[in-house]
This record gives sequence, structure tokens and C-alpha cells, in this order.
Amino acid sequence: MTDRREISFVRRRAQDPSDQDGLAALLAAYHLQTQAEKGEAVADADRLPERYRAEVLDPDAAFADDVVLLALDGDAAVGCLVVTAPADGRCEVKRLWTVPELRGQGVASGLVAAALSHAADVGVDTVRLSVWQWRTDAIALYERLGFTATESWDGRGRLVCMERAVRVARAVHPRH
Repeated sequence: MTDRREISFVRRRAQDPSDQDGLAALLAAYHLQTQAEKGEAVADADRLPERYRAEVLDPDAAFADDVVLLALDGDAAVGCLVVTAPADGRCEVKRLWTVPELRGQGVASGLVAAALSHAADVGVDTVRLSVWQWRTDAIALYERLGFTATESWDGRGRLVCMERAVRVARAVHPRH
């Protein structure tokens, strides 16, 4: 019999010291891995490019207008995802990260589901994201969750841009 973990998905409250360190560690791991995959590895979070180091050092300021979702295993943060503030009927999901030892156990899909639910609650029609083309497992996950590739809105090469509708448009029925 295997020990099945109970993971909860919560909206992080800004200025909550109980999960600040956990979120910072997740963001640092995400950015360090991304830099290494881009062939620009750095030794630690202090050597990340400034915009990424700022997220690690002060997530509250970096994501002040956004919603940060956490996956918790007990009190330990084991995954994160950022949902940007809505604009023009859209929002974007960013910084999806799951600790490596829990990958394949539904953490990432649970975070995306929570993000889609949040987007629907705030009236967003479309959720979009960008993912590095070499992250084939992530692309496959997004496709399973209904995202499709779309024209790029980001000038950086090697990014795959994807989107998915959140709410189903109501059919207009003629009056009888």
C-alpha cells in the first residue's frame, strides 16, 4: 500500500509570513532550472537576472496585482502558479512549478484547474500562457487541459504560446 499525499490548493494571501519562504524557494527553483535549460545557468538565486531575483526576494511586490496559487502538502509549499490580473477579458498563467519529487501526482494539473476556476470567477474569457518549447511534458499537460497553440504575443524565440477558453459563450436563442 502506498502513502497517498493529500495536496490542497490555496490562494496565497499577500504578506503571509507562513508561506513566504516556501513560495520564494519554489520561485528560485523555477528560475534556476529555467536559466540552466536556456544554457545560462547561475549558481544561486542571488545571481539570477534582476527581474527574476526580484520575484524571489519579494513575491508580494512582484505579484502585487496578481493571484498566487500554492499547492500545499500539509504546511509545506510544493507547487505554485501565478495568475495575472485580468486585462481585455484575458489573464495569463505563469511560473507553474511543482517540486520534482511530486511530479506526475496531479499537483500541476490541480494548480491549473484552480487557476481556471479563479479566471472564471473574475469573468475572464481566455487564459493564456507561454512555455519554453523544450518543456515537452508541460506542453503535453497544457494540451490535455484544453490549451492550444496560438500566435505568439512574446518576442522571445523558443516560446510556445497557448490559450484556452474559460467560459462557454451562451447561445442566443430566438424568441418564440
